[in-house]
Amino acid sequence: MKIRNSVFAILIACAALCGCSKKKDNTLKVYSIIHESEAEVICSLFTKKTGIPVQYLRASTGELVNRLISEKDNPQADILFGGATSYHLLARDAGALESYVSPEAEGYPEYALSSDGTYTGFCVLTLGIGYNTKRFAEKFPGVEVPLTWDDLLNEKFKGEIVLTNPQASSTAYLFVQNQLQRLGMEKGWDYLSTLAPLVGQFPDSGSAPAKLLGTGEYSLGVSYLHMMAKYKDQGFDVGYVAPPRSVGDVDCIAITKNAAHMEEAKKFVDFILSAEAQEVLSGMNYTLPANPRAKLKEGSITLDQIDLIDYDSKAAAEQKKEVLSRWAEIVE
Repeated sequence: MKIRNSVFAILIACAALCGCSKKKDNTLKVYSIIHESEAEVICSLFTKKTGIPVQYLRASTGELVNRLISEKDNPQADILFGGATSYHLLARDAGALESYVSPEAEGYPEYALSSDGTYTGFCVLTLGIGYNTKRFAEKFPGVEVPLTWDDLLNEKFKGEIVLTNPQASSTAYLFVQNQLQRLGMEKGWDYLSTLAPLVGQFPDSGSAPAKLLGTGEYSLGVSYLHMMAKYKDQGFDVGYVAPPRSVGDVDCIAITKNAAHMEEAKKFVDFILSAEAQEVLSGMNYTLPANPRAKLKEGSITLDQIDLIDYDSKAAAEQKKEVLSRWAEIVE
């Protein structure tokens, strides 16, 4: 009897150990397009509030969206964090996104919401022209800083402009679409064909132009206004202009289709769409929160300060393959 009881106890212990080993790992996997430092802070805060651990991979928009689409039948991430609307539309149309309407999105502006709940904008993005005040004055004495997009076409600026690669970055693709939608296709391509030879560098990262302006490696660059406002506030020799007829878009968040950690992913979306999280993000990057209940970082550029075109993000998504193919021909 003692032997039987001992064997039974051992079996129960083994069963308990097996049960523990099969405990579900609730670590949330995030593909992050937002900057490394910001992703680290916001993911750590989420873990602190919920107890849910987070692992994130930081890369450019194009790389992560392409990865997400290629993995749609076996998703390796639960969340796509960041990226302009047109890229989320591409992922959605490829069947890579899950529909989820967060209660935190109540009262959000219409431009931040998708029609089917597959993505939601959490901050507003607007493009502008940046310049390094010291380098520009030294390189172009007596020349006015460009105030419009057309002012960038001055041949004197050849080699002194930095623009992100549209094939890798949503920032630069937004710029390309800005010109095509502002001027129309024919004149827009004329503009881009004239500008491309003047550009000294096409880095892949959307944050690179603002950084390169801050370090004085270029005189002029195209970047998000909030990025340049951030560097200026940090004491770098950076100035910026909000040209008329610009585009505004939103950085979005989405859950991947058939995410392995669906409940954790929903909690993460709820958190990112909250006023608390967006105030934290705005405090770091000067973005304009989409949540109407969130307070703005002092010094942030608001939409009423910018002349925006009626940007067609759906057309931008539909045209992406064709537009990028033509862009590749221009820069070769």
